[in-house]
Amino acid sequence: MKVIVAVKRVVDYKVKVRVKVDESGMDIANAKMSLNPFDEIALEEAIRMREAGIATEVIAVSIGVAACQDTLLNALALGADRALLVSTASEWEPLNIAKILQAIVRREAAELVLLGKQSIDGDHNQTGQMLAALLDWPQATFASKIEIQAKQLQVTREIDGGLETLGLNLPAVISVDLRLNEPRYASLPNIMKAKLKPLAIIELAELGLTDLTPHLQTLKVTTPPARQAGVKVADVAELLEKLLAIGVIQ
Repeated sequence: MKVIVAVKRVVDYKVKVRVKVDESGMDIANAKMSLNPFDEIALEEAIRMREAGIATEVIAVSIGVAACQDTLLNALALGADRALLVSTASEWEPLNIAKILQAIVRREAAELVLLGKQSIDGDHNQTGQMLAALLDWPQATFASKIEIQAKQLQVTREIDGGLETLGLNLPAVISVDLRLNEPRYASLPNIMKAKLKPLAIIELAELGLTDLTPHLQTLKVTTPPARQAGVKVADVAELLEKLLAIGVIQ
């Protein structure tokens, strides 16, 4: 079984980003970039499937500029067998990302697609669902446990009310949550070996996609308002008085 893992290059989660002066987006110039943490969990799960003899090949796929090769090299160092970069300078919305991934899945004849439930920059949580719809494959989102037997998947997913278990047939699309696994660290020998693994770069035009019209437009990005300081109260009576004053209760 061939597994595709979609990985995204994002600002490192430890970096505090700032809004651009013109409020057109986030200022990420010279910011440290990393592999999206949710995608790293998806990659770890795919590698474990290969180590268990379930998957035959793990392919890391990224969409973006040339700098995304660093993210793919990281994925190769963590254990992916090969990597593929769809080269494009544009920043695509989730629907168009799903269309690009659909073309890659068909090109590679993969049976399973794993990806993070969301990226920590856009937080859209849409690409996996849209990809499943375009492929007409069954899907499971927010996966916290995945079990595979033959062509059957059993996925435990996190929902507001607790846990839900779904049964799916392959091929399928699964987006993963934080509690699925604990990703490994890339060892120095594996970092060196990653440079010898295949990393192919294809131009977006090679995929033959004709309709990548954007449907979303970012009007403005602003910094959240500063949180006001709290107020200490002496007793419950004073608390109720202040809540009444600001209209929280009546």
